[in-house]
Amino acid sequence: MTPLPTTLPSLVTTIAAESGIQSLAKASIREVVALVNKLEQASGVDFIRMEMGVPGLNAPTIGIEAEVDALRAGVAAKYPMIEGIAPLKAEISRFCRQFLNVEVKAEGCFPTVGAAQGAMATFLIANRLRPNGKTLFIDPGFPNQKRQLTLIGQQYGSFDVYAHRGEKLRTALESHLCSGEYTTLLYSNPNNPAWICFDEQELQIIADVAHRYDVIVIEDLAYFGMDYRSDYSTPGEAPYQPTIAHYSDNYILLISSSKVFSYAGQRIGSLVISDALFHRHTPQLVPFTGQTTFGKAMIFGALHGLSSGVTHSTQYGLAAMLKAANDGTLPFLAMTRVYEQRAHIMKNLFTQHGFELVYDQDNGAPLSDGFYFTIAHPQLSGDELMQALLSHGISALSLANTGSEQIHGVRACVSQVTDAQLATLEQRLTALAQSLAN
Repeated sequence: MTPLPTTLPSLVTTIAAESGIQSLAKASIREVVALVNKLEQASGVDFIRMEMGVPGLNAPTIGIEAEVDALRAGVAAKYPMIEGIAPLKAEISRFCRQFLNVEVKAEGCFPTVGAAQGAMATFLIANRLRPNGKTLFIDPGFPNQKRQLTLIGQQYGSFDVYAHRGEKLRTALESHLCSGEYTTLLYSNPNNPAWICFDEQELQIIADVAHRYDVIVIEDLAYFGMDYRSDYSTPGEAPYQPTIAHYSDNYILLISSSKVFSYAGQRIGSLVISDALFHRHTPQLVPFTGQTTFGKAMIFGALHGLSSGVTHSTQYGLAAMLKAANDGTLPFLAMTRVYEQRAHIMKNLFTQHGFELVYDQDNGAPLSDGFYFTIAHPQLSGDELMQALLSHGISALSLANTGSEQIHGVRACVSQVTDAQLATLEQRLTALAQSLAN
């Protein structure tokens, strides 16, 4: 093992200050990424990078080849339709049938510039169904979605779900939604960063309470099917990925392609609107979009205004991957299962060296191993933990950014850590434990 430079702790302090970061625990994802890039350059240390949720696998060749074929066919010279090319819309609808057991018409299925654009478009339209409509987040969650709301001048509320599982979730939702202020409710399942997964009872509760207060449920499926305690990989056969769509007809699904298809660089995701919501009469939206139905307001208001369509060739790439997945010839969930194996090893390494799992139970059952896990150290506050990790060549993201009440902890992403780095991670954790013991 090459010893870490003794100057690394001071470098962390100096470069963080130069970067305008006053608190490491409050630094955003992109700020931490930029900080670690500078630390690597200044120190010559290759960090164990756990701060950003990017795929660690190659994109399927079938998507790349479909894009190349589309470009050669001349689509680069043609504007794509705002609502998406017909083959892709059909495959998104089919994907919902094959892997969610949900029927939704292709007219309500859209490509977006990543799930991030899908979220922004939804906020712009759905939160205008009430004056000053707000979004309620079931946290912890993805910080960027709150930043999107702040950017467009909309309000939000949130609560940490960990103490409100099962039937307790109903009370927590009631206490917020009864105000009548909220138009939308958003959560991720599996959860980023805690990796907890709502069960069927909880999804039914969410649907019941949201229906009572006429709140649209936004389900973020960025990590589709990646709760590996159940096998959701066979198209058209149970078990299916749990979803609010089994209990409600007032929903929007955000389905990312970044993690399950390792297609992050092409910035394409899927926005799925339930048939009932798509055709909902919404005169409230006329002043903003000129449209009187929710679906048309989404197309000709938000999607047109934000990007006027998703890159033409990329739509063909996603269509090809979805078709292969729907046909059962692209085992996308089997491909991503490496994250489960790596998380199991990394969790053990951290707990063996004095760390504790922050979110460690899922309704009384052990938490699944997957893309993320959360850790804390009993001796360290949030800022101290970030400083200690960075000083030992390890990066992560503070939970203080995610709406979690466990602000002493951090989120660890397993995707960028290679098998060859696991021995180095163990060595650095040993050194960190020794430094805390002295």
